[in-house]
Amino acid sequence: MSLVGKISTEIGVHATAAKWFNLFATQLHHVQNLTDRVHETKLHHGDDWHHNESIKHWTCTIDGKITTCLESIESVDEPNKTITYKLFGGDIGHKYKVFKLIFQAIDTDHGGVIIKWTVEYEKIDENVDPPYGYIEYLHSGSKQIDGNLLKP
Repeated sequence: MSLVGKISTEIGVHATAAKWFNLFATQLHHVQNLTDRVHETKLHHGDDWHHNESIKHWTCTIDGKITTCLESIESVDEPNKTITYKLFGGDIGHKYKVFKLIFQAIDTDHGGVIIKWTVEYEKIDENVDPPYGYIEYLHSGSKQIDGNLLKP
């Protein structure tokens, strides 16, 4: 059984890819106001939410349980509207050696927008389940966020 894996989900949304990317690239601290799945976010280390060396503390509901972790930005690819986050510590650190979350806002050929979330992970041992609950959390949270991004 492999300890390394990758899972993803894609969600068709109504807000523009630029609006989505802007939220995650420059207004990440507002996510807690756009979905009830995020209970609290706070800057743990650093003085800028969007600097690669800053660390944020997240408290969320995943699989019906309050879950905490730390997060930092690993890379931002503005032309491709892609951001890679590294999650660690808290509840994630008890199950995974590596946990990367990749956000991508994709403009489709038909004028629509798709939000793609990918989780790349390495489990600490084979008794740990793949992080399907995180994918469900991202999928449902994205639907709530989209509704809020459409409000004037």
